[in-house]
Amino acid sequence: MHTVRAYTATAERFCAFLESYRGGAVDAAGLARVDAADIRAFLSDRRGDGLTNASAARELSALRAFLRFVGGPEAALPVLRGPRVKKGLPRPVTPAEAMALVSDVAGQARQEWIGARDFALLLLLYGAGLRIGEALALTGAALPLGEVLRVTGKRGKTRIVPILPAIRAAVLRYATLCPFDLDPDGPLFRGLRGGALDSGVVRASVRSARRALGLPERTTPHALRHSFATHLLAGGADLRSLQELLGHASLASTQIYTAVDAAQLLDIYRNAHPRAG
Repeated sequence: MHTVRAYTATAERFCAFLESYRGGAVDAAGLARVDAADIRAFLSDRRGDGLTNASAARELSALRAFLRFVGGPEAALPVLRGPRVKKGLPRPVTPAEAMALVSDVAGQARQEWIGARDFALLLLLYGAGLRIGEALALTGAALPLGEVLRVTGKRGKTRIVPILPAIRAAVLRYATLCPFDLDPDGPLFRGLRGGALDSGVVRASVRSARRALGLPERTTPHALRHSFATHLLAGGADLRSLQELLGHASLASTQIYTAVDAAQLLDIYRNAHPRAG
């Protein structure tokens, strides 16, 4: 819904800009004549509103989608390279924050089985490094959980992740309390009425818990995966092993966590060393 609103706003801004830029009403034929120069002029105008590179890249993506919608799938879109966006560092939370979050989400549940479900699910993110989509894609065939779990990640790539005893115990407790049959072909994590659990429900619970705990907004379900990676690296894990555990296609994606670890060490140094100031 947020994406639809954002794309609609971009389309409206672009049409309003074209009317002023070209000095006339904009129709489908006028949009079909849009070229790279028109788009550059629009983005330049938006820059005057303080648009960042990241926002400009999103605006360009929305504009391309709009022009494709107007012109149809065969429309020839203007070729324009988007602004370079500097990739930010992942923002992990501390082990204490991670476990406080997991426990609080479970504690806020209206029913015991739902609390057990949320606890088990979030432990899979923090304790095994799963993406939320990967965890929600698990089926009852994963039961009973063993020492390792086969996970299907992006682009259908599978990987094997070790499962800690605490995670196995949490999933077993959830499976025992769950009022629905967790058959091998059905989703492992169920919603209130027995259907597949929606990720939006999990994100809403995490938002509520982080506010109650006074944790920063960066404390999201995905931050638990980042924390898994960062804490393993700090504990001595090598990059190749971490790459396999996270399911990254390239080592370059994993190497970003070395920068996270270095940044944390620098923060500790600045706060603790008597000569840092």
